[in-house]
Amino acid sequence: MTVLLVALLLLLWPGPGSEGGRVLVCPVDGSHWLHMQVLVKELHARGHQVTVLRSSTSWYILENSPHYTSITVQQDTQQSIESAETMSRFLHRSLELRKERGPLSFLAFYSNFFDMLSETYGTVAELARTLLTDRALMQKLQEARFDLVLTDPALPIGAMVAHYLQLPLVLNVRWVLSMDVHFAIAPSPLSYIPQVLSTNTDRMDFLQRLSNVLYHGLSLYIHHFITNPPFQAMCQEVFPPGINALSLIQAADLWLVRVDFVFEFPRPVMPNLVYVGGFHCRPAQPLPPELEDFMQSSGEHGVVLMSLGTFVRGLQPHISEVIASAFARLPQKVVWRHLGQRPSTLGNNTLLLDWLPQNDLLGHPKTRAFVTHGGTNGIYEAIYHAVPVLGLPLIFDQMDNMVRMEARGAGIVLDVMALEVDSLTQALRDILDEQKPYRDNMRRLSRLHRDRPIEPLDSALFWIEFVMRHGGAGHLRTESYRMPWYAYHNLDVLALLLGSAVTLLLLIGATCRCLCQRLCRTRKVKLQ
Repeated sequence: MTVLLVALLLLLWPGPGSEGGRVLVCPVDGSHWLHMQVLVKELHARGHQVTVLRSSTSWYILENSPHYTSITVQQDTQQSIESAETMSRFLHRSLELRKERGPLSFLAFYSNFFDMLSETYGTVAELARTLLTDRALMQKLQEARFDLVLTDPALPIGAMVAHYLQLPLVLNVRWVLSMDVHFAIAPSPLSYIPQVLSTNTDRMDFLQRLSNVLYHGLSLYIHHFITNPPFQAMCQEVFPPGINALSLIQAADLWLVRVDFVFEFPRPVMPNLVYVGGFHCRPAQPLPPELEDFMQSSGEHGVVLMSLGTFVRGLQPHISEVIASAFARLPQKVVWRHLGQRPSTLGNNTLLLDWLPQNDLLGHPKTRAFVTHGGTNGIYEAIYHAVPVLGLPLIFDQMDNMVRMEARGAGIVLDVMALEVDSLTQALRDILDEQKPYRDNMRRLSRLHRDRPIEPLDSALFWIEFVMRHGGAGHLRTESYRMPWYAYHNLDVLALLLGSAVTLLLLIGATCRCLCQRLCRTRKVKLQ
């Protein structure tokens, strides 16, 4: 009886995370919301009250949900990243420019990229202005007495809200404005840390290091002249002088980084970076009966899964025809998330769907390979379920992701604009061949990814609640972001040391010259 009473008391005893807190979430729409939603659901399940700030034009973020209370901010113009049609046009234009060669097409490609970024960040800055200048709404948020703000700093509006409300800030992060998260907070030597868009690995020869520096310069250009200016104007309007969007992000208490070094290249880190790559992955759930029947009908050959993410509303018809022809040559069955015109070369072995349960299909025992655009969410699901990948990267960081998979020996990368039926068929056969190293390498990555003392989702939740319990985590945060760039790199110290050395050398030279002149005069006097 005593043992039962003690057990009951232990069950009822309030643990450190059992008292619910209030969390304000400022998410980014599209695929970024898919993993933020995982955190929102888990926070709700643990008894926390979650409020989500959303735009009236949101694509994925629903106004009504059992897991959170939403506050909708009116927005007249839809953000580019929230519009499937706009992103599809941007993608097709980018692919057309990639097909062309030469410096003019290169400049046109980045001009198209810059225009999309400028439109997106300009629209988000207007949303931030609407939000932060709404005194009634901001008063409502202050009176709600939130414990922290959880945001994705790919768009800095959440960091601005947190600073306005003077709340602890936790970031669910992969990208910061125009740069990889580490370039914003951690030492990042360009000699072995590849810059985004460079397609380099951590083993670079001289020319690759040169290109890495040039791409870093491109990143700085994007930040200073495209992504930051609209938010800088917003900061000057709302906050005291000396505050900019990047510094607000760098002041975050904690960074939940969607990275696992099983996939990412090793690099210097900081104490307030918590690595939770793959936290959205989960064991496969049963498939709908008709889809399960199709998977089982593949027999010993298994199934190839293809999905190019949420932004792709349909590839150009000639690309789809090439892919369909290559699939038709395989003995495997194929499940293809495809939107748009049905390819005329489609084989009987291929099932077209406008939506599919990607994680559950990747975890199915019949799945043999994954044809993907290289999005981070899908890559981690493939690693989790040990499915080798064939990458057809399209835009943004997808090529960099696939470079990492290829460097790990767990995937093959093809240029989607140079696809031919024979080369694609051969690449698929190589990925599917058990004698090739791709499947074994991916199984090894999966074992490493799963072999950890705590699950990444549990780690993320622990640290969010840690910030709630302690009102922040300032003891983990470096203050380097407050330093001017010349002080951060010790250029002022180097200038002083160099100036002192030059001055000393000049003094020694002048002294020697005076001594020599005096010695010469003394000799002349003696000779006379």
